[in-house]
Amino acid sequence: MSESTTRGGAGTAGAPAASPAPAPAPSEGPFLVVGLGNPGPEYAGNRHNVGAMVVTELARRAGVKLSAGKGPRSRALSGEGRLAGRRVVLAVPLTYMNESGGPVRGLLDYHHLPPTDLVVVHDELDIAFEAVRLKRGGGEGGHNGLRSITRSTGTKDYLRVRVGIGRPPGRQDAADFVLRDFSATERKTLDLFISEAADATELLLERGLETAQNSVHPRS
Repeated sequence: MSESTTRGGAGTAGAPAASPAPAPAPSEGPFLVVGLGNPGPEYAGNRHNVGAMVVTELARRAGVKLSAGKGPRSRALSGEGRLAGRRVVLAVPLTYMNESGGPVRGLLDYHHLPPTDLVVVHDELDIAFEAVRLKRGGGEGGHNGLRSITRSTGTKDYLRVRVGIGRPPGRQDAADFVLRDFSATERKTLDLFISEAADATELLLERGLETAQNSVHPRS
C-alpha cells in the first residue's frame, strides 16, 4: 500500500519535520465475495460456473452454510463468517449469469457495503486454464455477469478474482465453450485448481491486492 509523505517547506528554522501521513486503515466491514455461475444442476459442472465452485470451496473452509434469505437476500445463496482473518459474506447468485447484478446490489445494500468491498470470482477466457489473476476495476471482457454487476453498482471499481478457463480450441464458439463442462483431462486437476483459486482469494482478503498479485502472478 502506498504511503504519502509530506515534505517540510521553507518554514521556521529548527522546526520539526512533518511526519508521514498515516496509511489508510483497512476496511472494518465485511467483504462481499461473490462467485458467478448459472443456477441448476445442469450448469453445475460448466466452465462458466467456476467462480461459484471457488466460493463454495471458501464456504466449506469457513464453515459457512450458504442459503437463501428473505427480501434482498432471496436471490442468492449467502452466509456470513470469517475467512483469512476477515469478516466475509460469501454468496452465489440464484439468477442466470446475465442477471447477476441484481442479487449483488441487494446484498451490498443489505449489508451496507460499498462496491469497493466487493470481490467477484469469475471465469476468464483470456487466461489459461489453471492460472489465476487478480485485479481491481477495468473492462468486463465481454463477460455478461461482470457487465450486469457494473450496471447495477454503477462502477467498475470492484475486486476481481479471474479464474482461467482458456480459449476454446479451433473454431468452437466461446459462448458454447463456457456452457460446457470441463473436459475429462481438465477434471483430473480441477479440484486442485479450485483450491488454488480459493487460496488466492484468501490471500487477497488477508494481505490486500498488491501483495496478493505479487504472490499469485508469475514474475516476468
